[in-house]
Amino acid sequence: MSIAGKKHLRQLRISGNEPTIGWEHLIKVLDLIDGRYLFILETNGILIGENEGCAEDLSRFKNLQVRVSLKGTCRDEFSRLTGALPEGFELQIKALERLIRHGVNCHPACMTSFSPPENIKTLRKRLKTIRSAFEDFEVEEIILYPHVKERLMKFNIPYYTAHRPDTIPPEQI
Repeated sequence: MSIAGKKHLRQLRISGNEPTIGWEHLIKVLDLIDGRYLFILETNGILIGENEGCAEDLSRFKNLQVRVSLKGTCRDEFSRLTGALPEGFELQIKALERLIRHGVNCHPACMTSFSPPENIKTLRKRLKTIRSAFEDFEVEEIILYPHVKERLMKFNIPYYTAHRPDTIPPEQI
């Protein structure tokens, strides 16, 4: 917070890995965040989807915005992208439902680079049933850094959309 104050920032966030795995630590961090700041929690939502108490815990933080980053647009894509059981995708959706039910500010984001247009359309419809604004979820797309390109080629993973590092759309920065 001292760095944010010196730089006149209004938002703080935890990103990378999965911050909900250390739940007690995460809650302690949120307790420390001054109400002047909006805190953005980036999560895949799986633990929140698994445990309703997590959404309830988060409901007391009025300066919190939870960004649930969906891995793919459906169960099959989720499993292919993560190597996890397809049921994990449903936990991500359930997380959004639970967060809404407990009054937590939240929004979905989705990695769509590996999704055909019809799957994206289906996801938009499904998310709209949770909250109408969710139909226009935040889009994440692959950035073709050399090491990313190399891995995609090595594992023969096709994609529908991607950006070179010098052509990232401003809304995705």
